[in-house]
Amino acid sequence: MNRRQTRLSADTIAVSRGGRTIFEQVSFTLGAGEMLAVTGANGSGKSTLLRAVASLLPLAAGTIRFEDPAREDAPIAESVHYFGHLDGLKPSLSVRDNLALWAKFAGRAGLPAIEALEQVELDHLDDLPAGYLSAGQKRRASLARLLVVQRPIWLLDEPTSALDSRSEAIFGGLLAEHLAEGGLALAATHRPLPVESHATLALGAA
Repeated sequence: MNRRQTRLSADTIAVSRGGRTIFEQVSFTLGAGEMLAVTGANGSGKSTLLRAVASLLPLAAGTIRFEDPAREDAPIAESVHYFGHLDGLKPSLSVRDNLALWAKFAGRAGLPAIEALEQVELDHLDDLPAGYLSAGQKRRASLARLLVVQRPIWLLDEPTSALDSRSEAIFGGLLAEHLAEGGLALAATHRPLPVESHATLALGAA
């Protein structure tokens, strides 16, 4: 990913679900190489915010814009990776085939599957059905999905969940490299992140 003048911004956005306002009047701006940490109590809307940025939920108010000179007309959904609570792996497929399927589906090729697995130290398990992986290994395999498809915005929902200290360090390295190359990230978290954020957004704060 080449560094370029990209910018992600939210202007006084609100999201409602089931007739209840989850959050409102939320604004932020991120430039290339920057990360926003999203904090708040359970139910404050951290995951909801990430899903709204990914275009998975409609806005009740406000606007979200992503400016990318290289892809001026592309919808924001084509520029994001959403790394959520579910690992997004088909249990019957091998770890390598899971990554190949994701790359074919999502496009914008990044690393070959085996190289991505080397980055997360799972290349020795590339032929193993994903259903046989431990919770932490599944999380690392899901991290590899961020590498086989190149997208500038990473939306990370509790990204260190189920990761041991070694795996957390691996994730920190991948995230630092993504930012160094001009990527952007939003991370919803209850825990300290392995990479320092450029700003913090506290949802539900008085």
